[in-house]
Amino acid sequence: MVTHETRVQAVVDLGFTERQARFLVLVLRHAGVCVPRQYSSFAGIANGGRRCNAFFDRLVTRGFAAEVGCIHNRARIYHVHHKALYHAIGEVTSRYRRRVSPPLAVERLMLLDAVLTMPSVEWLTTRKEEAAYVTELAAAGADAPREQPAGRSSGTASRLSSTFPTGFEPDGRAVLLYLTTEPWTNGFRSFLQGHAALLRLARPWTLRLVFPRPLDRFYDAYQTVIREELESPLHLATISELKWYFEHRRLAGKGPVDPQTQRFLEVAQKAFGTPRFTAMYRRWVKVGNTVFEGSSPSIAEALADGRGRVEAVVLPHSYRHLIPLVSEARAPLHAIEKSRERRDTLPQDCVT
Repeated sequence: MVTHETRVQAVVDLGFTERQARFLVLVLRHAGVCVPRQYSSFAGIANGGRRCNAFFDRLVTRGFAAEVGCIHNRARIYHVHHKALYHAIGEVTSRYRRRVSPPLAVERLMLLDAVLTMPSVEWLTTRKEEAAYVTELAAAGADAPREQPAGRSSGTASRLSSTFPTGFEPDGRAVLLYLTTEPWTNGFRSFLQGHAALLRLARPWTLRLVFPRPLDRFYDAYQTVIREELESPLHLATISELKWYFEHRRLAGKGPVDPQTQRFLEVAQKAFGTPRFTAMYRRWVKVGNTVFEGSSPSIAEALADGRGRVEAVVLPHSYRHLIPLVSEARAPLHAIEKSRERRDTLPQDCVT
């Protein structure tokens, strides 16, 4: 696999300094977009100063990036899109080369800010890298979940989500990053269920929740999900009941069931009608009984003895002035707090 240092050297070979190359590799792998204050903070130079401006002017002049103004003229976003840069780091098909909607561009800036707060972490940003990492953890002899025979991973690595990067500290501590972009917790719950197998294998690990303001006010709701998903493993008897319920719920959706089974389903619905099991059922429909692999006592034990940690970080920057980007239709400044499902109602101008 291509290493971080080889990526940096490949970008240096395109005519950038090592410091510029290190920043560009982070942008290319995590966001595709950036703003000057991010580079100035990374490089330890003045925001808006000569060296900072010269770097971005050079990116635009050489065609490596496109400058996109904001409607309030208070900032500029730069979309780093040139094929040569992505080819240099071995990710020529990266989705970050493509144009993005304004709300998604801002979310990516948030993600880059989160990554910049953890300079010592080596990040894995693709499914292939995450799969190799999980395979390595499993081969190292980490404990298998108690609910199933040892050594059965059922393709866990291939099911990991790469929406947010996974990484590891120099001492081997795994780091899972989750950026909160909405007040409700459905996406976060699915994220935890999808990554529970990695948490089970990794020791030690850190789950870092990153909140842009004002979404930090919903921290308690996210903490509730952590208690349910990570600190409350399911008993074998409960898993058995859930398997029956999920199977018959799916059958009931295809046609009539006998009256006795219907009565049992109604009772089970009352017991398993909470958000935790609703999300688990949706995932079960996709991946089957392997969804129960994540409910392991080892995760709760890791949290109890300190091998597992949950951290919350509030981003200190404002993003409201970045929405919308140059557009004739002015979107409300609170658009970033809206649901992803409502993006179609926002201006569709794209970063070029």
